Amino acid sequence: MTSPSESTQGLRGIRAYLFDLDGVLTPTATVHMHAWARLFAPFLEQHGAAPYTEADYFSYIDGKPRYDGVRSLLESRGIRVPEGEVTDPPEADTVHGLGNRKNEAFNQTLADEGVAAYPASVAFLDAVQASGCLVAVVSSSKNAPSVLAAAGLADRFEVVVDGAVAARDGIPGKPAPDTFERAAELLGVPTGACAVVEDAESGVTAGATGEFGIVIGVDRGVGRAALEELGADIVVDELDELIPLLPAAAPTTADAPANATPREDRE
Repeated sequence: MTSPSESTQGLRGIRAYLFDLDGVLTPTATVHMHAWARLFAPFLEQHGAAPYTEADYFSYIDGKPRYDGVRSLLESRGIRVPEGEVTDPPEADTVHGLGNRKNEAFNQTLADEGVAAYPASVAFLDAVQASGCLVAVVSSSKNAPSVLAAAGLADRFEVVVDGAVAARDGIPGKPAPDTFERAAELLGVPTGACAVVEDAESGVTAGATGEFGIVIGVDRGVGRAALEELGADIVVDELDELIPLLPAAAPTTADAPANATPREDRE
C-alpha cells in the first residue's frame, strides 16, 4: 500500500474529495457506537444470543445504512424478526422498529452532548478547499444534516448524499460504491479524479469497488492492516498528515468545473 510520504503523485490528480461524515469529519461514530450498544445489548440478552461487543459494531454495522446494520447484526446471531415498515415505532421488535429505536437513542445523545469536528479533519478540509478542490459528504446516516449543523460544517458542503437521499432515489448504500458515484456526478467530476475518504470497512470497500482515483483510510479503530486489506491506498491516523502532500497550485478552470450543483434535498 502507498504510504502518505509516497502519495504526492496520487493526490496531485485529485479534483474532489468525497468525505464520509461519522468518524472522518466528526467523532459521532462514538455516539453511534453507544446508541447501537444500548439497542443490542439488552435485545440479544433477551433472545439468549451471544453478547454484543464492540467488534460487532465494526464487523456488521459500521458505515452501513441503519436498517442494513440491524439486518447484518441479527443475521450474525441467527435471529429472525419481521421486516416491518419504516413507520414502525421504536418499541416494535421489527427490523425497522429496531433501527428507529437506535435512531431515537442517537438523536437524544446528540442533543445532550453536541458534537465538535475533529480539528485535524477541519484543517485538512480547509487545505483541500484552499487548493481549489471540490468537496462532498457521503454518509449512510439519515442524520447527516443535523450532525453537520451541530458541528458547524453545514455551510462547507453544497453536496451531501446521505441515507435519506439514498432511500429517496433508490441508491444502494455502502459497501456498494453508488452513493460516492452520485456525489461525484453532482460535483461534475469524473470518479477517477475523486478521492474517497473513509474510516469504516464498508466505506473503504465501497471506494475500492468503484473507479475512484484514490481511497484514503482514516484509522479510528478498524486497524491499519484491515483498511489496507479492504483496499485503502493510504491509511492515516489523522487527515492533517496529508496537508503537506496537497498540490500547491489550484486546479485550472478547465480542469475543475464550477460547483453549480444545488444542495441535495434532505428529509
